[in-house]
Amino acid sequence: MNRIVTIITHSPEETRFLGQYLGEALIPGMVITLDGDLGSGKTTFVQGIGKGLGISDDDYITSPTYNLINEYSGRHCLFHIDLYRLIDPLELDDLGLEEIIYSQGISAIEWADKLPAKTLTSYLSVKIVVTGEETRKVIITACGRENTDLIEDIRDNFKEKKWH
Repeated sequence: MNRIVTIITHSPEETRFLGQYLGEALIPGMVITLDGDLGSGKTTFVQGIGKGLGISDDDYITSPTYNLINEYSGRHCLFHIDLYRLIDPLELDDLGLEEIIYSQGISAIEWADKLPAKTLTSYLSVKIVVTGEETRKVIITACGRENTDLIEDIRDNFKEKKWH
């Protein structure tokens, strides 16, 4: 089974729609890690996940860089976590991060490389690479056996969906 899918998006709206497509398929307890340079579209992708989870447009999803964690209510609770400003890994205990990522909510974690090794055992890794002014290469990897079906669904069906 192929555990990686690469999708090229041509606008922020299409990146958001890819996130929405993923959000519609997520089940309780799933964790998504997001990697990419500042301004690459990580928060845009999470906005799409939120839409896919049925989070109201009134709850505008923003980067939690200063709060570290933003929580949104939808079909499943979305925890948008940004570890960019994390200095000391001991701060994770104060945040209650372990309780969050092992809850029945959906956790979207930016800068997850700051987590201690082996914190996550099953997750989807999303790497967003800037390839042009508005184009992005989105590489989604299943880390954990149970996520491979979702990768195959995205690879086989996403391009057929209309996002306009």
